[in-house]
This record gives sequence, structure tokens and C-alpha cells, in this order.
Amino acid sequence: MFLLSWLARSGASAVATAVLLSGLAGGAQAKEARPTATPALAEISLSELPVQAQETHRLIHAGGPFPYDKDGVVFGNRERLLPIKARGFYREYTVKTPGARNRGARRLICGGTPPTAPEVCYYTGDHYASFKRIRD
Repeated sequence: MFLLSWLARSGASAVATAVLLSGLAGGAQAKEARPTATPALAEISLSELPVQAQETHRLIHAGGPFPYDKDGVVFGNRERLLPIKARGFYREYTVKTPGARNRGARRLICGGTPPTAPEVCYYTGDHYASFKRIRD
């Protein structure tokens, strides 16, 4: 309201006022139009995964032991590529990469309780840039 009264007092033309107001309304509409749902993810069968990922999957169901200290830590899903769940739902596990000097880029992300019986697991071979849902 302040803006409208200022425009009227300043002698702004009706065209300028309309352009300004349409820009403000357009900005509000753009905010509301943001998608909140995650896109559908490709699927992959457990047998199609690299053998190292299959071994990590087996270790998850066995409760370990895991080769890396960070295995089993909470995965934050900051990229929002996985379905949105409460913090702590997802945990990440390293998939060994032959020849890598560090943990490499491959991970399994599993969600659900208990961690040894996850509801769902995802594979990423590119350090969270993309995911595939694992079909058992």
C-alpha cells in the first residue's frame, strides 16, 4: 500500500505503475511455481550393480563391519534428488572403487529403520549427482 500511495504522489504514470506491479506479482508467482516433488528415479537390479556395490549391500544387511569410518553416517539429501524424508532416515555407505586412493565417488544410500533392514537403497556412481533405486 505504501508503494501505491508513493507512486500516486510522485506522479508516476499509470503504465509505469502497472509495469512495476506486474513485476512484483510475477515474482510472487515464480516462487509459488517451484517444484517440491523429487523426479522419478531410474531403477537398477542388485545383480546389475558393480560387485563392490553388491558386497556393500550385503554388509549393510549384516550390520558390518564396514571398511570406512564414515560408513553408516546420516546422509542429508541436500541435493534433494531422493524422496524427501525426515533427517536421519538415509544413511550412506562407501562402495569401494578399484584403484582409488580415497573413498571414491561410489555410494549406497539406504533409508529406513533398522539400518540392517532398509526400506529402500539407492546407488550413485558419481558422488550424489544422480541416483538409481535398487530393486532387490
